[in-house]
Parts: sequence; structure tokens; C-alpha cells
Amino acid sequence: MRFMMLMIPKEYEQAAPGAMPDAKAVAAMMKYNESLQKAGVLLALDGLHPPSMGARVSFADGKARVTDGPFPEAKEVIGGYWMIQVKFRAEAIEWASRCPASANETIEVRQVQEFSDFPADVKEVVDQFPDLQAMRHDTTR
Repeated sequence: MRFMMLMIPKEYEQAAPGAMPDAKAVAAMMKYNESLQKAGVLLALDGLHPPSMGARVSFADGKARVTDGPFPEAKEVIGGYWMIQVKFRAEAIEWASRCPASANETIEVRQVQEFSDFPADVKEVVDQFPDLQAMRHDTTR
């Protein structure tokens, strides 16, 4: 099973462009990342620049509307993620619990939808796009 672990740092929604964690925090996080890798569960990871450097694209009546960051109305934003592959949800939660996060950070653990999760009619649609299927890390096919 694949899971996304989403890092949600409080007050990051208003962080200035170019805001970065300090070296001590990065060192602790890199050791954690290395433990995920050595355990063979890490598929991908990345940190994200603050929302002040981003944009949101919303849709209404078939039209896209772009809003440049920051997003003062946002209560939570994603600061980074890990994609892991484990056997059970509890294992994903255990890995999230080991993260050297600070008191202002939360990790949300979400299971990734696999091809096998979809009903037959959706699988038929997906089968029409074999090149896109090859890009997925789905291990249940």
C-alpha cells in the first residue's frame, strides 16, 4: 500500500518567499529520510516553497481563476511530502510518528488510490491510457 505523508507546518501559509528551515532541523529530517530509505519504504519526498511563491487555480462555470499566493484565508498548507510503500496503514502511521517534526507541525497520512481500488467501469476508462498507467507506482496491478 502506498501512502502520502503530508507535512503541514502551522503559520507556513504566511511565510515569506524563500523561507527555509534551519540547518539543525534539516539535519534531523535528513536522518529520518535516510531511515525511510534504508528500510526500503521510501518512494519519493520533497519540500515545498511557501505559498507566497505559489498560485491556486480554482474553477467555476468551466473557467479557471488564478490567485497568486500567499493565501491568507488558508488554515493549513502543505510544506512537503513523503510517498512511502508499506504493508499496513498502521505502519505508515508509525513512520509518521517517528518524524522529528517540531511542535508547530502536523503530518497527515493518506492512502494513495491504487488501480485495484477502482470499479470495473473506471478501470475500463483507465485502460485506454496505457502510457499514463506506466507512470504510476501502482504495485497492485
